[in-house]
Amino acid sequence: MTSFDRYLQRIIDRGSREAHEDGSAAIEAHHLLLAIAAEVEPATGELLSSAGLDRQAVRAALDREFEHSLSAAGVSAGAFDLPRPSPAAKPPTQLAASSKLALERMARAFRKKDLRPAHLLLGILQAEAGTVPRALALAGVDRGDLTVRVRHLIASEGA
Repeated sequence: MTSFDRYLQRIIDRGSREAHEDGSAAIEAHHLLLAIAAEVEPATGELLSSAGLDRQAVRAALDREFEHSLSAAGVSAGAFDLPRPSPAAKPPTQLAASSKLALERMARAFRKKDLRPAHLLLGILQAEAGTVPRALALAGVDRGDLTVRVRHLIASEGA
C-alpha cells in the first residue's frame, strides 16, 4: 500500500464520519472536502488555508449552500426550526456519485504511482456542478484560481 493509498483511506474514513454526522446515506464529494480540510497534510492544508478554507469554513460554506438551495425551492430555513439530520446507526461505506466522479477525474488524469493528496483535491475542485462548486461560490472562493494553484502544486511535486 502506497502513502497515497493510506492518505486516501484516511480521507474516505473521515468523509464517512462527516457523512454520518450529516445524516447522509453515502459519502459525497463535499464530505471528502471536509475531510481534506480537517486532515493535517501540509501542501493541501496550506492551499485551502490560503483560500480561507479550514474545516470550519468549509462547513459554514456547505451550510450556506444548503440554505441557499432551500431558498431557491421557496423554503426559508429561518421560517422553520429544522433540526440537524439524525445520523444513521452506522456511518456510510458507499461513495456517492459525486465522490466517484472526483476519483475518476483524478485517476484519468494521472498515473496511480504519481498520485498525491493534491490530486484528490483537484478531482474535487474540477466538478462543474454540484454542492462543492455552489458552496465555494457562495463563500466567495475563486475555485478557478484555487484549481490553478493546486495544478501548480502538483507540477512542483513532479507529477
